[in-house]
Amino acid sequence: MDRERVAYIALALTPGVGAARLATLLSACGSSLGAFSVPFAFLSSLPGMSRAAATAITQRRLADSERVLEAVERVGGVTLVPSDTDFPSQLREIPEPPVLLFAQGDLGLLRKPILAVVGSRNHTSYGAAACRLIVGAAAAAGVVVASGMARGLDAVAHRTALDAAGGTVGLLGNGLGVIYPTANRALYDAVVTDGLLLTEFAPGERPHAGSFPRRNRLISGLARATVVVEAASGSGALITAECALEQGREVLAVPGPITSHTSLGTNRLIRDGATPLLEPADLFQHYPEVAALPPGAGWTACQGRVPGGLDPAARALVELLGADPVHVDQLAECLARPVAELLGSLCALEVAGLVEQQPGGLFRRV
Repeated sequence: MDRERVAYIALALTPGVGAARLATLLSACGSSLGAFSVPFAFLSSLPGMSRAAATAITQRRLADSERVLEAVERVGGVTLVPSDTDFPSQLREIPEPPVLLFAQGDLGLLRKPILAVVGSRNHTSYGAAACRLIVGAAAAAGVVVASGMARGLDAVAHRTALDAAGGTVGLLGNGLGVIYPTANRALYDAVVTDGLLLTEFAPGERPHAGSFPRRNRLISGLARATVVVEAASGSGALITAECALEQGREVLAVPGPITSHTSLGTNRLIRDGATPLLEPADLFQHYPEVAALPPGAGWTACQGRVPGGLDPAARALVELLGADPVHVDQLAECLARPVAELLGSLCALEVAGLVEQQPGGLFRRV
């Protein structure tokens, strides 16, 4: 095992040692290993180094780092330092950049264009529908969707991206191997299998009050643009939007009714200068490398992009549906399939967030 790398990871995990102090430490000591051989008096004399941080450094041992690396391997993850090729370059540029990351899943997603989608934990049906439209369009265009693995619209965003056979990155406010919230266990497993989990917290570390704001800066920092779907006043999604602005990233907000508590934050964002997300062009102007839609195209044009990963029968069914409701009998006639069989397929597509059932046996694409 590379002792210099082990020493760097030990320093990076030391309480009170962030990006600025670590840079000062490495500059003064010449290497990570060198930092373990200098006396306390030297450490405490460095610019910006508190006595508490200096004390914590002197108490660090390489064995602490080795135990963390072993824990990462046990859960099937990898450890990334800023000099690694797979370390996301966009996170090197943000204020207070992470000095260490732990990842589990497909690292190749970090090399693709990324969109952050965040929103309320207690969302409305309108918010869920808007989130599915936006994420579905992004996934169909080959844009990876990043969010915070929380319940609510974060979970809707991740699940929609996965169901559309698109890429998704889940940023955690805890360490690998910890499922939080526990209700998202199935989602965690799915993201590990078909997406990527990313965190700066060591394996097994539980979330705490300060971990989520730190996670939020990584959500926005990883992405070229951040979309806030719904957010009440004081919502964590608004913290992510604030981080995006501080990082020089684009912020888009989905407008909502002025009577809606969950649209209060997004409407204020728009009032204060965020781009209102009204049509696909508002989003894709920030991703010129993806397939362009015709000028003025609405969300129904995105619906025409059938997600990958569907079997031929399900794809044929989805392709028949649009924004206008269609009766199941008409679908059965067009596809020459029994109504009972179609209802089973439609139910599965509804669970996947691709189809919406309306009264009277009517179905439409969402």
